[in-house]
Amino acid sequence: MTAAGRPAGDRLSIGAVLGELRQEFPDVTISKIRFLEAEGLVRPARTASGYRQFTSADVARLRYVLAAQRDHYLPLKVIKEQLDAADATTAAEADPRRALRAVAQADLPAAADFVQRPVRRMTREELLETSGVDAATLTELEQYGLVRPGAAGLYDSESAQVATTVKALAGFGIEPRHLRGFRAAADREVGLVEQIVAPMYRREGDESRTRADETVRELAALSVGLHTLLVKAGLRGIAGK
Repeated sequence: MTAAGRPAGDRLSIGAVLGELRQEFPDVTISKIRFLEAEGLVRPARTASGYRQFTSADVARLRYVLAAQRDHYLPLKVIKEQLDAADATTAAEADPRRALRAVAQADLPAAADFVQRPVRRMTREELLETSGVDAATLTELEQYGLVRPGAAGLYDSESAQVATTVKALAGFGIEPRHLRGFRAAADREVGLVEQIVAPMYRREGDESRTRADETVRELAALSVGLHTLLVKAGLRGIAGK
């Protein structure tokens, strides 16, 4: 065994792993490591006698899990999904952040696309002029929740984009009432993101808010990217490809 407590072949006992992790995570315990193993977050090998043997990759995986819990307050279920996605991408270089990079490289929405920018507010008349829809259509959009004015009765620029998109869909015979499912699906996606980040926003400090904002953007990119991929797959089925 080396001075660092590593057995030959770069295999570590659970005690050696604890010693390495405590430098960064002072509160971690052997019971915590065993719990993460039981939850499927890490899968160390076993000796013939049943002793755990961790690799450097196992330690890196544990570091990611502990950091995701401490810094981003993510539930273990979400962390496991991220790790499983990274494993599916490549078993040789498991890096949980690769899933987000893969989304961006596939020409799908990236986290940067969801950075909050100043919003232009407009009156009802300005929205009608900008989008080109008529008053009756706008009333329908409001009725089905596709466009929602703010407390002051003003609309934002995204509402105008929604109205313009709906007008384009109308050219194919798709009416606002047909689009209620889009609103419901979007609300469910937002609700899922909210469950994850709401505890982060409740913590005080600019650093916590910055981390929460980053998490929102990353989750939004992955969520919209997944939706896009599922639609593409469904359309291939329609085309018989």
